[in-house]
Amino acid sequence: MSTATSAAEESQRAAYLQDAQDKAISLFEEIERSLIRPGVSEKDLSKEIYNLAAERFGVTNHWHKRVIRSGPNTLMPYAENPPDRIIQADDILFVDLGPVFEAWEVDFGRTFVLGDDPTKLRLRDTLEPTWLAVKAQFQSNPDMTGEALYDLACGAAKEAGWEYGGEIAGHLVGSFPHERIPKDKISLYITRGNNERMSRLNPSGQKRHWILEIHLVDRVLQIGGFYEQLLTIG
Repeated sequence: MSTATSAAEESQRAAYLQDAQDKAISLFEEIERSLIRPGVSEKDLSKEIYNLAAERFGVTNHWHKRVIRSGPNTLMPYAENPPDRIIQADDILFVDLGPVFEAWEVDFGRTFVLGDDPTKLRLRDTLEPTWLAVKAQFQSNPDMTGEALYDLACGAAKEAGWEYGGEIAGHLVGSFPHERIPKDKISLYITRGNNERMSRLNPSGQKRHWILEIHLVDRVLQIGGFYEQLLTIG
């Protein structure tokens, strides 16, 4: 394989991932416009999101469980399964989806606020700037380790006035199903203990693409917010 061909293939892989994420953005815009509301349970909202994704976007495969968390459930990281909850009129909630568009994975998360509570609105509005700040630090040193990037995420959360809510700050993503060793909860994640370079190539010599996620919480107020998307593209 020539260098030129390899570069072209890498560019095509990046384009597929970006296109899949662009479709996820459109899906989330429709979710916010037509589905986010008080009085519906998290479980029922998850079903409605699945149906919307299938009917409007042709998505019937999700590579990870659909995560809808509201109120105090927003404190819980991905691995937890809190009791179902009815979304309230003044709630904060987040949606974390892993839709597969034409065999390419997306992992995308956004936070929504119902009502006008200033603290919840501030939390929501802090997420993207915090994500961008961490991304900028990564881009200044893409050879940093997964552990170093996780520590940066925790530091950025503290600087913004919040606590980091989870034990990971992202993971690999790619063609479905993405490279995953079931028992490997370290080297494929942005987390403490991952001392491998983020820029390390995969076994096929291809660039690895990563999702960066930011989970900010206030445990006293029992609220949290979540934001995630592609780190290594765009």
